[in-house]
Amino acid sequence: MARTSRDEEFTYVSPAVKYLLFIFNFIFWIISLVLVLVGVYARIVKHAETALACLAVDPAVMLLIVGVLMFIITFCGCVGSLRENLCLLQTFCICLIVIFILQLTAGVLGFIFSDKARGKVTEVINNAIVHYRDDIDLQNLIDFGQEEFDCCGALRYLDWSQNMYFNCSKDNPSRERCSVPFSCCILRNDTVINTMCGHNIQELNYIEAGNRVHTNGCIDKIVDWIHSNLFLLGGIALGLAIPQVEDYIPTLTQLLIEETHVEPSVMFSGLQLAGMLLSQILMNQIKDQIALQNYSQKHSSDPWS
Repeated sequence: MARTSRDEEFTYVSPAVKYLLFIFNFIFWIISLVLVLVGVYARIVKHAETALACLAVDPAVMLLIVGVLMFIITFCGCVGSLRENLCLLQTFCICLIVIFILQLTAGVLGFIFSDKARGKVTEVINNAIVHYRDDIDLQNLIDFGQEEFDCCGALRYLDWSQNMYFNCSKDNPSRERCSVPFSCCILRNDTVINTMCGHNIQELNYIEAGNRVHTNGCIDKIVDWIHSNLFLLGGIALGLAIPQVEDYIPTLTQLLIEETHVEPSVMFSGLQLAGMLLSQILMNQIKDQIALQNYSQKHSSDPWS
């Protein structure tokens, strides 16, 4: 039987999956370049090593490491999907799996050594509070954290007395004496924003201060944030053990939809999951296509085929 042109053009590889995975990786490849450039700028141009010494890890170095790793991983995803290269796609998928395992392991270790981890985080935040005014980047980082988690200080708002400018001692000549940063303030839908809402807040009692600023520390909020994301990470890691991922896409997708409202970090985890799902589907399609081509080549010379 003669083979038609339609049979020769048939392919198991879906263009939608192929190019969706390529676009997915290309976007994160661009983001990785931005991270590397920002890390290089922060490391070479900015000279804030003294102020940032209070942090456990230099943020510039972290940006460089994360950016380089993202660049390598997404490069494998881009080229692998575009060229339908199984080796690069497997490398991309394995890297994402390793990242998830590391995230899950970090969460489990956080539970096991919660007291030590809590003490270390408290120490880092208290040191950052002491150096709050020493560098604008550190100041912006702390303000972002307090605004994002609606918190103030490490354990409570009075922790800001450790800073020389906010210290509440009577001999402190600072105009910010007994105050807290504006990022601690409770923002309301007022026409005019009161930028002095944290002024002399440390002299008020807990209830009065709670009407103007967030009195709870950031440690508990960070721990709650970690706990709220561990369920999703555990579910995803468990899902990776399923060989036929395509059969479970509806269930995993529903889990992602239900969880994406929790935190922005969940969306990032969902994107990682999407990358693994797409790469696994594309690899299976490529394997089917290779099997089809081998079958066609084997029987192309057979006069009875």
